[in-house]
Amino acid sequence: MSLKDSLESVENDFLTDFAKTSSASDGVALKQKYLSRNGLVTNLFKQLGQVSKDEKPLLGQLLNQLKIDLSTKLDSLDSSSNSGPDSLSVDIAMPGKIYPEGSIHVLEQTMLDIKKIFAEIGFNIAYGPEIDDDYHNFTALNVPEHHPARDMQDTFFVDNDIVLRTHTSNVQIHLMEEEEPPLRFIVPGRVYRNEAISYKSYCLFHQVEGLFVDKNVSFAQLKGCLEYFAKKMFGTDRKMRWRPSYFPFTEPSAEVDIWDEQRNQWMEILGCGMVDPEVFKSVGYDTNIWKGYAFGMGVERIAMLKHDIDDIRLFYNGDVRFLRQF
Repeated sequence: MSLKDSLESVENDFLTDFAKTSSASDGVALKQKYLSRNGLVTNLFKQLGQVSKDEKPLLGQLLNQLKIDLSTKLDSLDSSSNSGPDSLSVDIAMPGKIYPEGSIHVLEQTMLDIKKIFAEIGFNIAYGPEIDDDYHNFTALNVPEHHPARDMQDTFFVDNDIVLRTHTSNVQIHLMEEEEPPLRFIVPGRVYRNEAISYKSYCLFHQVEGLFVDKNVSFAQLKGCLEYFAKKMFGTDRKMRWRPSYFPFTEPSAEVDIWDEQRNQWMEILGCGMVDPEVFKSVGYDTNIWKGYAFGMGVERIAMLKHDIDDIRLFYNGDVRFLRQF
C-alpha cells in the first residue's frame, strides 16, 4: 500500500472512530491512538522518508493537513464536552457553598503578637532544645545541685543528667556560648513541669525568654522595654506595677503585674531582672565589660488575661466551641 493510500485509510478510520465518541475521555483515547508519539499519524510521517523526492512535497503537505484536521476535531470535542449542561458541577446562578475555614490557635496568635512587638524594637528570634542537659537548664543559670531554687520547678527527667527543659532560659546559655556580645534575642518555645493539672497549671506550657547583653545596659532600659510591651499587648490604659522578686539567674529581680478589671486584682505577667554576673562567668563573658537583662513570660498567662480565659486546660482539650471564639 502506498503512503497516500495509507494516509486515506488512517483518515477514514479516524472519522469512523470520531463518530462514535461521546465524551472527553473518548477524545483522549483517540488522541493517544492517532497523534501520540507512537500514533498512526506519527508513523505515517516516519514513512515519508522512504518516498521519492518528487512525491515528498505533496505527501508532506497532505500529512500536515491531516494532523491539523484531526487535532481540530479532537479540540472541538474537548470544548463541547466541557461546555454542555451536564458538565457543570454547580449552577453558577446559585449562591456558592460556604466551606468551614480553619484558624490560628489562640496560643499561636498570642505568640505571634509577642514576637511582632519585640521584633519592632530590635529583638531577634532564636530557638533551642526542648530536651537539654542539667548544666544548661540549671547549673549554668546559677542553680547548682541541691539549690533550693530547684524545688520551685518540678522537673521531668529523661535520664540522670537529661531533662525536659523547665524554662526557655536554657537557650540564653546556648546563645551566649555560641555568639559574642552584643546580643538581643527573644526565645519562644514549649516548656515542661511535673505539676498537677488544674485550671491554673498544666504539665506543659509556652514561654518567651528575652535576653539583651551589651555595654552599659541598665534596669531602666529593662523597665522601658517591658512597659512598651505591656502597653502594646494590653493597651495604653492598663495599670502596671513592679515588685521585687528573686530568681537565681538575675540580680536584682522583679515581677511585673497588670491590673485585671475582671478579677479586680493584680495579676503577674512576667519575671525579669539584670543578668547575674555568675551567669556571665559560666559562659566566659567579662563582667567588667558586659551587662545584660533578661525576662520571661508565660504565653498562656498572657492569652488568658488578654482574652478573659479562666481555665488553662481550655487551650489543650480541643473543644471547638472554645476555639471558634478566636
